[in-house]
Amino acid sequence: MAPSIWQLLIVLAIVILLFGTKKLRNIGSDLGGAIKNFRNSIKDGEQQAAAQEGEKLEEKKEGTVIEGESTREKDKA
Repeated sequence: MAPSIWQLLIVLAIVILLFGTKKLRNIGSDLGGAIKNFRNSIKDGEQQAAAQEGEKLEEKKEGTVIEGESTREKDKA
């Protein structure tokens, strides 16, 4: 059973009386800043992981030597 709108309003009024509007505003802004920083750090982590993966692929391409017979027509002649 979900709480009705009146029950939610009563709880909100009690919270405002206990903490005051300034403190609630500060808590809200601190929470918003924390969420923003968290999202930025996740984005930065993904970019760093992609950059490291790109570097690994470049290293593999440059340092790979394949030994064996050639199948191109130019090399057979």
